[in-house]
Amino acid sequence: MKKVAVIGAGPAGLMAAEVLSRAGMNVAIFDAMPSIGRKFLLAGKGGLNLTHSEPADIFASRYGQRRAQIERLFNTFDAASVRRWAASLGIETFVGSSGRVFPVDMKAAPLLRAWLNRLRHPEPQAVAAVPVTFHMRHRWLGWPQGRVSLPAQGATESMVLDFDTPQGHQQICADALVLALGGGSWARLGSNGAWVPWLQAQGVAVAPLLPSNCGFDVQTPWSAHFASRFAGQPFKSVAISFAADDGQHFVRKGEFVATATGVEGSLIYAASSLLRQDIMHHGQATLALDLLPDVSSERVLAEVQHPRGSRSLSSHLKSRLHLEGIKTAMLYEMLTPAQLHDPHQLATAIKALPLTLSAMRPLDEAISSAGGVLFEGLTDGLMLEPLPGVFCAGEMLDWEAPTGGYLLTACLASGAHAGQGVLAYFKK
Repeated sequence: MKKVAVIGAGPAGLMAAEVLSRAGMNVAIFDAMPSIGRKFLLAGKGGLNLTHSEPADIFASRYGQRRAQIERLFNTFDAASVRRWAASLGIETFVGSSGRVFPVDMKAAPLLRAWLNRLRHPEPQAVAAVPVTFHMRHRWLGWPQGRVSLPAQGATESMVLDFDTPQGHQQICADALVLALGGGSWARLGSNGAWVPWLQAQGVAVAPLLPSNCGFDVQTPWSAHFASRFAGQPFKSVAISFAADDGQHFVRKGEFVATATGVEGSLIYAASSLLRQDIMHHGQATLALDLLPDVSSERVLAEVQHPRGSRSLSSHLKSRLHLEGIKTAMLYEMLTPAQLHDPHQLATAIKALPLTLSAMRPLDEAISSAGGVLFEGLTDGLMLEPLPGVFCAGEMLDWEAPTGGYLLTACLASGAHAGQGVLAYFKK
């Protein structure tokens, strides 16, 4: 029986283990953390977004420059497969008003418990399946002496792996290895990018890990008044637009949150890759904020010009345009007194307020990371070309996607695809 080591007990690693276990492989999962799926559980704290129900072509477009590579993974396991897989675990799902797919109970823990139970105790109908074993608090240290080692004379395993364990240093042998080590965000949950130099030392091409789905700092710091009063408050029903250097133009309606140093939230995350690109090239990126996307520019100007009598400007904007709270505060924060009292400049700012960002928040604060192992150095089965028998899956690969179920779907798909890749490797 072939022995496969899977390092990383997140969704990608667990899915690779499931594929291999059901095919009769002896699978052992190793993870440095004391419990399984920590990032998965935290991501589901506010409601586990499994995938998205939009048409396949639109879904695939969310992966930007890596669309072709991710679409290939979806031939193995796509968004519809996610829902069928959840159903096979007894987890019913539903489509929300935004098109996102959630478990009916909105929780991650029941799904993870059912999944782990099936991995440890395969169903009777899966006659070939072998129980998966789990080894927690096993921190991978790379390969002995920093190089891929061949086993002792006469041994059948193809590689030796070093681990730091509660029982001290141990060496584990395996016929194949699936690395599902995560990216570089949320290091406290296990994804710290420590693997990057180890793979680079073996000739593996790795793009630098960068923050994705992240917040940004504004170029001109908020005033003490704005930061103390409005940090943590949302901008609701707004839109942002941004023209990137490469010709891409981002326009979307949604919401985001002011922070003590800048902005974050779903609308900002959706544009984060383009904003990051311009900041890296030019040191800044300027987006246009539409505070009233459902109101025409002509009407905004007409309402601003309407005589306000003795009312204050804030009262006038509230009564004529229902503009108040953080939105009005943002105008006072960004405009000079002269601009505020010029109807044309004020109306223009309400519809397209320039907001210049100067830096991404640190990688460890990001929801996910960009960069990682380049697809160009992988076979179609996600095996590292310089390291036969070593496969990669999940966020450690060089791709990124917005939130909305896209991250989890691609992680699961890459895990399933890597598992199939291992099986094909054994057949050769």
